Amino acid sequence: MRKLTNDELNRKSVNEFRSSSKSPFIVVLDNVRSLNNVGSIFRTADAFIVEAVWLCGITATPPHREIHKTALGATESVEWQYRENTAAAAGELRERGYRIISVEQADEAVPLDAFEVKEGEKYALVFGHEIRGVSEEVVKMSDSCIEIPQFGTKHSFNVAVSAGIVLWELAGRVSRSK
Repeated sequence: MRKLTNDELNRKSVNEFRSSSKSPFIVVLDNVRSLNNVGSIFRTADAFIVEAVWLCGITATPPHREIHKTALGATESVEWQYRENTAAAAGELRERGYRIISVEQADEAVPLDAFEVKEGEKYALVFGHEIRGVSEEVVKMSDSCIEIPQFGTKHSFNVAVSAGIVLWELAGRVSRSK
């Protein structure tokens, strides 16, 4: 066994990525404060060919050295937009036909493994602030909340880890259903 070289990975160019059909997801970052988390989420969004990342509130925007450090160029491939207010962004996405799905521990949250991805639906996946999570206003306007089951002593995952887990699971279901 040996590691593959970068050439053997057959990765898309930025132009190929942009012209590819995308998964039915937009990632919405609700006041994510860490630039490293933002960059990591861009990199994950690239890996799962999400439609776009919407950066809201205090979430920093590219170009920024600290975002670039973890994004490794994904800010060039993944479309992104900035909105000052996350609730307004969620409302705009709902008007565009997206179901608003907050990744948050909530009283009516659905465990990730039980969440149903429906063919033909588009989803705005909202990930929140590292300490406060998704704002209560956005949780209340969500069509659903997804909770990632956990079994240890901690109550949450890092936001970039959460985005990776959720996108891996949901994008995998979409690709398996094709």
